Amino acid sequence: MEQRIGSSSQPLEGAGFDPAFIPGLTSPVSGEAEDAGPGDAGPEEAVEEADADEPTPTAEEPDDAGEEEAPDGPVFEASDRRAKFVADHQGVRLSLDDQACEFRWDEIGAIETETPRFGKRFTITVHTPDRRWYPIEIEAESRARFADWDEQLDAVMDKYFEDETPDSKEEEPEESD
Repeated sequence: MEQRIGSSSQPLEGAGFDPAFIPGLTSPVSGEAEDAGPGDAGPEEAVEEADADEPTPTAEEPDDAGEEEAPDGPVFEASDRRAKFVADHQGVRLSLDDQACEFRWDEIGAIETETPRFGKRFTITVHTPDRRWYPIEIEAESRARFADWDEQLDAVMDKYFEDETPDSKEEEPEESD
């Protein structure tokens, strides 16, 4: 009598074990790399060749096409190991870990700051006119930084933030005798 060691069942096939079993679920595996000759270029190589044709800027010729001359004005920047808040002439930029968002000054309804009673986390919340808010907490080295950050942020907001409604003095109607 002959006995087998191990399982007698066949391996299963299907989407639960191989995502490529369903067409279109994953990118197709191409056998072109095996069949390609020395002169044939794959899609990755074609992209690299296209990039090689374009001249790259060197240290002597900086690429100034996307850069904008920063005007002289106040800039507020606060950051810790995870979070960063920057307010300058362009607007406000928030970043936390690998996520970031940017607001122009005309997209901002209000900016609110909050200092905790205890602890060293300074909270800045950007409010938009469509009733959305974006809070970010920044851990300060000491609580003494809170007053400095408030003053710097106020200076930036006084310079760049404009209310939608113009400051108009309400004229009282004159009473006729």
